[in-house]
Amino acid sequence: MVFLAVCSAMLVQAATYNYLVFTSNGGTTTGFNVSNLTLTVSGSNLQVTNNEGTVNLVLTDLASMQFSTSADSITAIDNVLDADRAVRVFSITGTSLGSFGSMLEAVQHLSAGTYVITNGKNAQTIVVR
Repeated sequence: MVFLAVCSAMLVQAATYNYLVFTSNGGTTTGFNVSNLTLTVSGSNLQVTNNEGTVNLVLTDLASMQFSTSADSITAIDNVLDADRAVRVFSITGTSLGSFGSMLEAVQHLSAGTYVITNGKNAQTIVVR
């Protein structure tokens, strides 16, 4: 029952974002309308299908994906932290790993893994590869 409540809440939140935006390792963004969107992994490819057609993306070329209000920018969920403010870094289990002068400085000092970054009242989960 709790699982259904969590899924319902996620669907309500995602419903306000009309696009799923993928960012390549080179920084190029590609947005897809979420209307009838399906994602299928086949080997090393991610097949994205919606009302507009089908596109195959190479998984190793993808840096991130996030819901957005715009097809060509990352505005909705990702990038909630100000890159120039001091941040605190935590492991995903909540252990404090230190404070840094900026997000960039923090990322340069982290090994591969998943981290929670905070500055002020905002928090963001990042993956360092």
